[in-house]
Amino acid sequence: MSKQRESRDTLDRKTYEKELRKLQSELCVLQDWVKHKGLRVIIIFEGRDAAGKGGTIKALTERVSPRVFRTVALPAPSDRQKSQMYMQRYIEQFPSAGEVVVFDRSWYNRAGVEYVMGFCSKQQHRRFLELCPVVEKFIVEGGIQLIKIWLEVSDAEQKRRFEARIDDPLRQWKLSPMDLPSRSRWFDYSRARDMMLDATDTKHAPWYIVRSDDKKRARLNVLRHIVEQIPHKKLPREKVKLPKRSMKGAYDDQATLKNRRFVKEAY
Repeated sequence: MSKQRESRDTLDRKTYEKELRKLQSELCVLQDWVKHKGLRVIIIFEGRDAAGKGGTIKALTERVSPRVFRTVALPAPSDRQKSQMYMQRYIEQFPSAGEVVVFDRSWYNRAGVEYVMGFCSKQQHRRFLELCPVVEKFIVEGGIQLIKIWLEVSDAEQKRRFEARIDDPLRQWKLSPMDLPSRSRWFDYSRARDMMLDATDTKHAPWYIVRSDDKKRARLNVLRHIVEQIPHKKLPREKVKLPKRSMKGAYDDQATLKNRRFVKEAY
């Protein structure tokens, strides 16, 4: 790759932060609209391990209210949940009016890690792929907007990110017991992805794929896509005026803290 190509493809931090701020400002506008209209939205993030789901979700949610944009990252099912209908624990998390639920992995676990790692049977996997489009049509026809995003990272970039996590003690926690086997089973995951897309990339609930080797560009593209997927308008806001502090009942409220315990000012 030429130096000219590298320079053109590199998104510098200043440009990234400028574009991110614009998109996050628009998400705040969208947030007001969702509350005003009582919309119900589900955003699903799936993809290969180390594809950048966590960073993308953080960019999406860090400037909006967690009471409107609610992130759901369910742990492995309990014994009780394993005895329930597969979709049951996910349906419990569905949005109420004025809510956007962001699934950091979702019911599509059955189409990916559960199938590849043998946590479900081939019959359960096949049944899931048959029923999932039907269930999603029911969800959409029930008035919930469903946005499905697949983050696709290349083999070389996934390898680089895993190695970086192994070498960095501040990122080793990101290595789950399922991550390292995903390296040796790259093509198993590719085939599982392809079967999932063939069965569930429907007109009423389409998949949108994002190439995520460049994390900054991927995040910006995802945020822009979400903003464009939910039609909205900017609502008028009343001008905020900070009230003056009342002096009624005034006293030396700092003196009363004199003998209390304080955190050591080490910095």
